Amino acid sequence: MKADSYRRIRFQRPCKTFPIGSLQRVEASKSDMGFEKQIAYARKVVPSATWRALKLPPRDPVHLIIALADHFEPAIVPDDGQKRVPRPEQERRVEWWAREYPKVVDGWRDHDGRPLVHTYFYPAEQYDQGLIEMLADHCHAGWGEVEVHLHHGIPHPDTAENTRRVLTEFRDRLALRHRCLAVESGSSTPSYAFVHGNFALADSAGGRFCGVDSEMQILAETGCYADLTMPSGVYHPAQTKKINSVYECALPFDQAMPHREGHDLAAGDMPRKFPLIIQGPLVTDLRRTLSSAWPIFENGAITLANPPTLHRLSLWKQAQVRVLGRPDWLFIKLHCHGMDPTQKDAVIGDSFLKFLAALVGGAADRKETLHFVAAREMANILLAACAGCDGNPSDYRDYRFKRIADLPLSTEKPSPVQEAVS
Repeated sequence: MKADSYRRIRFQRPCKTFPIGSLQRVEASKSDMGFEKQIAYARKVVPSATWRALKLPPRDPVHLIIALADHFEPAIVPDDGQKRVPRPEQERRVEWWAREYPKVVDGWRDHDGRPLVHTYFYPAEQYDQGLIEMLADHCHAGWGEVEVHLHHGIPHPDTAENTRRVLTEFRDRLALRHRCLAVESGSSTPSYAFVHGNFALADSAGGRFCGVDSEMQILAETGCYADLTMPSGVYHPAQTKKINSVYECALPFDQAMPHREGHDLAAGDMPRKFPLIIQGPLVTDLRRTLSSAWPIFENGAITLANPPTLHRLSLWKQAQVRVLGRPDWLFIKLHCHGMDPTQKDAVIGDSFLKFLAALVGGAADRKETLHFVAAREMANILLAACAGCDGNPSDYRDYRFKRIADLPLSTEKPSPVQEAVS
């Protein structure tokens, strides 16, 4: 692989998406979707999402393991996914975020003294060495971790060959040049977590925004240990019927959308198929639905229209995403677009800070023990729960997949791959 191989990657721009969290945005999404598809979505989601909302909330003390998956796109143009802002503006955005985010969150720590970190899912098709270097420095200082995001299949379906090349080259850049991602003991192949752009994981949006039926197989073969794409935006066609779960795919990886069925993770039963599927909450917000003509769904999207609140926290807990047999460890995967300037208040501004203060300050009264984690750490804690581990979930942040940044630098002669990306 030549050092300039990234210049030959087929760059494709993401389409407009709806990080929906309010009635206004739900109406916008429904207007983009035919009535029959709206009904199909409702049939998939409403029964389970409403049943989960009607169940009794957790009353016993719980550990809340919270990860924030940031679809981190410095080039984003709000409401027009076909455009990108100029490179100087991208650099300004990343510099500002790396400087200001630690100031905002530093005073509010979890049970283990850790800040609320972001997992920065950076678009593979937008690789920029300088921007990634700034972001990697921010993460190595303790404010998050970088993982893999991908928009493709726009405007035409992608190919398996191109998808594999883009993922492999981006993975190796992150690992070998920037010391991001993770490895397992005894392995030299970088491992990573993944979020699919436009939610179309494994060609799950009817051929749009992907086009690669075997994408899950490619993810598995290139070192992906966990996918955190789901749930989709509300009324998005890629949404699966299976919700509020952490699981192994039950269908063959070479099929489209193998994550539509799955085997729930359970204590005493270690998973064998990777990537694991780590879903965020998707429940009916009964309080808001009562005053609306349409069901209002809570899907863990942190947006300006729907900033984080304690009411939303109660719904995230109500989803009860957990390993079977480990009911006191609740996994809350949220998502946001940190680089979207229109979302600033919800992800770093006053509404965010107000929520963070209430989250941390009131945890003891709500019988919650908070653990702020990166996606990698959440996957490790899930695996520890499957192994039957108990006690403090934070003891298992590095249970299986360990940060490359924490490993000693090798003094051996660089491999051909290392030389190519250096």
